[in-house]
Amino acid sequence: MAAQQQLGREQQGITLRGSAELVAEFFSYGINSILYQRGIYPPETFTRVQKYGLTLLVTTDPELANYLNNVTEQMKEWLYKCIVQRLVVVISSIDNSEVLERWQFDIECDKTAKDDNGPREKSQKAIQDEIRSVIRQITATVTFLPLLESACAFDLLIYTDKDLAVPAKWEESGPQFIANSEEVRLRSFTTTIHKVNTTVAYKKDSVP
Repeated sequence: MAAQQQLGREQQGITLRGSAELVAEFFSYGINSILYQRGIYPPETFTRVQKYGLTLLVTTDPELANYLNNVTEQMKEWLYKCIVQRLVVVISSIDNSEVLERWQFDIECDKTAKDDNGPREKSQKAIQDEIRSVIRQITATVTFLPLLESACAFDLLIYTDKDLAVPAKWEESGPQFIANSEEVRLRSFTTTIHKVNTTVAYKKDSVP
């Protein structure tokens, strides 16, 4: 009976709140994957979890986990209100602050979903299948991205509607673009309410 109920939930349509939660959850796992794959934190500070039919790695570092949880909760709210346009993971050299990689997630929101009474017709399973393809691509990027030879740090940039007040814990920032970069577009996914397009840019002249 429990299995039938679970299946029923997965086959139901998607609401604005449900879409916001799915997309924010994707960002949490996606950022963790980038930080692990690019060696920003030591591999021993990650643990394996099962999600989207994949084995993913998430941080066990308490400070980082708390920071990412706060980001995820804030993103849920902004996605629900359809006021967030882009999330960017910036990787830069600790030595000279040079930006080496820029992972950009562009977010499109169908604002008519705010006025919809019923859910949209797309199952959670179909959405998670699309998300799985994106996560797989993030994992596979290590085959073509240049090796990060120096110790690196990361920063998160979130682009919202201009009239949004910046929360107390956040601060305004510049775009942190990469000079002389190569860009690769990854897969996109859509919940029918939110669509996320992913690209990664990296410093071209660091390729041998």
